[in-house]
Amino acid sequence: MDIKTGKFKIIAKPNSRENKMEGFDENRKAYRVSIKAKPEGNKANAEIIKFLSKLLKKRVKIVHGLKSREKTIEILD
Repeated sequence: MDIKTGKFKIIAKPNSRENKMEGFDENRKAYRVSIKAKPEGNKANAEIIKFLSKLLKKRVKIVHGLKSREKTIEILD
């Protein structure tokens, strides 16, 4: 993954077997991300932030789509 700055979109798939990047969806211009956590009580969002921060080695936050599978992620300095 070659993302280092700015914002990008993801499509979250909660309740998966493992946390991983599934690839890029050309039609929706978003990365597919599988997450182990359930989508209740903000658990999946917290897991997404933790997973992407570790993967990119940068702090990230969800700026849009907290209650949706499609989310906009911003990379922080």
